Amino acid sequence: MWLVLIAFALPAYADISPNPATKHTIQENARWLKILPFADEQDFKDAAKGFIAPLPNNGIIKDAKGNTVWDMQAFQFILKQKKAPNTVNPSLWRQMQLVMQGGLFKVCDRIYQIRNADLSNMTVIEGDTGIIVIDPLISAETAKAALALYFEHRPEKPIKAVLYSHSHVDHFGGVRGIIDEKDVRDGKIKIIAPEGFTEAAVSENVYAGNAMSRRATYMYGNLLPPSPEGQVGAGLGTTTSTGTVTLILPTDLITKTGQKMTIDGLDFEFLLAPGSEAPAEMHWYIPQLKAVSAAENCTHTLHNTYTLRGAKIRDPLAWSKYLNETIEMWGKDAEVLYAMHHWPVWGNEAVIKDLKMARDGYRFINDQTLRLANMGYTPDQIAEQVHFPEALQQHWAMRGYYGTVYHNVKATYVFYLGWFDGNPSNLHVLPPVEAAKRYVKYMGGAEEILTKARKAYENGEYRWVAEVCNHIVFSDPSNKDARKLVADALEQLGYQSESGPWRNFYLTGAQELRNGIEKLPAPQTASPDFLLAMKTTMLLDYLAIRINPERSAGKDMKINLALTDTSEQYVLDLHNSTLSHYKGADKDAVVTVNMTRDVLNRIFLRQTTVPEAIKEGEIALDGDPQKLKDLIAMMDTFPFWFNIVTPNAPLPKQ
Repeated sequence: MWLVLIAFALPAYADISPNPATKHTIQENARWLKILPFADEQDFKDAAKGFIAPLPNNGIIKDAKGNTVWDMQAFQFILKQKKAPNTVNPSLWRQMQLVMQGGLFKVCDRIYQIRNADLSNMTVIEGDTGIIVIDPLISAETAKAALALYFEHRPEKPIKAVLYSHSHVDHFGGVRGIIDEKDVRDGKIKIIAPEGFTEAAVSENVYAGNAMSRRATYMYGNLLPPSPEGQVGAGLGTTTSTGTVTLILPTDLITKTGQKMTIDGLDFEFLLAPGSEAPAEMHWYIPQLKAVSAAENCTHTLHNTYTLRGAKIRDPLAWSKYLNETIEMWGKDAEVLYAMHHWPVWGNEAVIKDLKMARDGYRFINDQTLRLANMGYTPDQIAEQVHFPEALQQHWAMRGYYGTVYHNVKATYVFYLGWFDGNPSNLHVLPPVEAAKRYVKYMGGAEEILTKARKAYENGEYRWVAEVCNHIVFSDPSNKDARKLVADALEQLGYQSESGPWRNFYLTGAQELRNGIEKLPAPQTASPDFLLAMKTTMLLDYLAIRINPERSAGKDMKINLALTDTSEQYVLDLHNSTLSHYKGADKDAVVTVNMTRDVLNRIFLRQTTVPEAIKEGEIALDGDPQKLKDLIAMMDTFPFWFNIVTPNAPLPKQ
């Protein structure tokens, strides 16, 4: 999975008044009990197998200041009743009851997992003289607590290596909670990761990080109270921890499939899987333990080939082929399959079944999208038509708790053919607000639409009510009746959703329509460790993204940047409202800016500003200082709490 760096304190939830489930929602949710094999209890047996001890302190983990960064006590309501409440899809309720099985577990001889101490699992493998830790969670605090739980019940041996299975932050962000970087520098601890890990880990959250973080508050339900009417989890895990996100760079890279490495007496064989669930990802097998891991490419959910928070689309065909390669390389001998989320499966037959089902699911999405696209169908049409065959539908581990067939199919269309569906009427449509005003006028005005939409709501036509009344909201955000009706419709859609992220999106949208945006402490989309890992060119590219074309129109200039501690020199070239950069120095530059990379990092972390650094003598200027001020004035500052379910204000005229 991915995770944008959400690092704010647990919110004080907004006052909301959720509606009960309507009769249509109750009927829809009851239908699921008839079409899925709820009598199959094998997952509950597997999720409980090997249990050693529960999470400490009732699943509450705090930081050094006493702030709660992980709270499973708030989700205990999920375990108190087997039957799903009317406001939760029974399939999602079942999944979250399984996810809530947390604590320390023995997977097999020498392999242990700490589950539900964060969104992901932390795995501990016992070597000959120490331990190997795989994927140290999101936050240093949760990782530290997880390792402490392991040491309470197993011999306390030194960490010999840390493996990052892939480049999403829930699989490395807690690393400083379990090891000291000095031990890495001294060669006492190896950090092993797939090729391309560092660039992938630091780049995804930067260029579009502000938008991703805002949308992630919807996807992970961070703004919703945990309750049967609110947040029940994300399908892939419960939620995201909110502690200290860290990074220590790898010392050893896996660069090819088939690469082998002996780590503290255990033999590892690796398979590279770039461009699957993450840009940099790897599978591995330990022959002595007959244990295989496909990282996050085979868990107990259909995953995202496109994540609703926003990210580059993933390749379902490559994903499928990596799983097939895993079967070919190790399937004959593997006796346990463990993943970076959820619970393992045991026995060769079960291992092969899960790998094959996942392989077939992603291949089916890829191939059927292209089959129908080549017949001329559009993404919306294809998404409504593609459904898994019966065997995949009935396989719990491919249900859409996190990704869904519907939105993965749309993503696959865009992956191959882009956003345009070929219909010229859709080539240059009106922007949302202008179109909404015309829709409302054409349909007879807001009151006429609302009268009809209320009848549609009473008939359970919630998708249509949300779609049509959204036009009223975008044409007139102050229309309280329209906002309420859209919120009511979204709420019922949330109650019906099998996908955790879909539920969270619907319910968060409903909450903001009713109560407005509660501006909580803003998430941080960067941390010191991430900035230290970033190349200077990436930071300069981010500056270029912030250039406002109106304020920079017709203003050409070159500025030299000299980083005195790293001996890097760049020319910032402003031309045609674009800010390019290249190595070196230009004699025609209007000013030369001398600073250290550390000062540049602190500016990006908002620990200081350019004027403050100049005043403190941390930046020295040679040339016209006004030109640097002019460049800074051309840059936009991105607001975090932008509107999602109501229109954003028009850009101010320059």
